[in-house]
Amino acid sequence: MLKLDIQMFAVPFRKTSKTRKRMRRTHYKISENGTTKCPKCGADIRPHRVCKECGTYKGKEVIHSSEETTK
Repeated sequence: MLKLDIQMFAVPFRKTSKTRKRMRRTHYKISENGTTKCPKCGADIRPHRVCKECGTYKGKEVIHSSEETTK
């Protein structure tokens, strides 16, 4: 008798339907980035970043904006 060295794999009994597949994937979605308000100018910014509008971070001016230099 000929002995074959074949490994058997688990095979699903039935095909997974589109509905069941989509129900399983309902939690795979992209969430919106959180934003906060700048305490100085009120613009929407991402947390822990310098405000692009006024150039402040944690109440300190980090980037000199062009509006203040022209005054």
